[in-house]
Amino acid sequence: MLGLIGDMNTNRFTIFRSLTLLRQLSLHAGLVDPSCEDVPCAKIDALLSQLSQVVGGGHRALVFSQFTGFLARVRSRLEDVGIEYCYLDGSTRDRPAVLARFKAGAAPVFLISLKAGGFGLNLTEADYCFLLDPWWNPATEAQAVDRTHRIGQTRNVVVYRLISKYTIEEKVMALKARKSELFASVMDSGSVFSGALNADDIRGLIA
Repeated sequence: MLGLIGDMNTNRFTIFRSLTLLRQLSLHAGLVDPSCEDVPCAKIDALLSQLSQVVGGGHRALVFSQFTGFLARVRSRLEDVGIEYCYLDGSTRDRPAVLARFKAGAAPVFLISLKAGGFGLNLTEADYCFLLDPWWNPATEAQAVDRTHRIGQTRNVVVYRLISKYTIEEKVMALKARKSELFASVMDSGSVFSGALNADDIRGLIA
C-alpha cells in the first residue's frame, strides 16, 4: 500500500480494497482467510457477554455491522447460546415482515447491515445499540443509532462501539476525530474514492 499511494488516482480502488481487508481482519480472520474459520473471536465474545446482560434485563438491542459475513458469525453464536434474533441485510426479501416480527417482540436482538438499516427504520422498541465496526463517515454511524431515537422513544438509549485494540480500527477512530467535518460530507465507502482520504491519511492508517 505504501508503494501505491504515490499515485492515489490510479490505485484508489486497490488501496480501498486493502483497507477493507485490514478492517475485516480486525473483526475475524476467517473473513479474509477461510483456513482461519475456527480462530476465536474476542469481539463476538464481548458482544455476547453484553447481550446476555441486556436480554437478561428485559431490554432489546440493535446490532450493526458493515460486513454481512461477520453478522453471519454473530448469528451462529446467538443460535449456539439460544438468544432469539431478527436479521436484515440488503438481500432480505420480506423486509416488512422482518421489521414487524421485531416490533412485535418476537426476538430481543436485531442484527442489521449498515446498507440495509441506514434509512427509513423506526426501531424505538430497542434501547441498546451495538456498532461492531467503525465507519469512515460519522454521519452514517449516527443514522444507524438514530433508528432507536425516533418519535415515541421514552427510554434512554445506550450505545456501545466495539473497537479492536492495536488494529486499524483504532486508527480509523482517530482519523475520524481529526477529519469529522470532512467525512460527514461524503458517503461511507465513497470517502476513499472522493478524495477525502489523502496519502498522509493512508500512511497514518497503516503505519
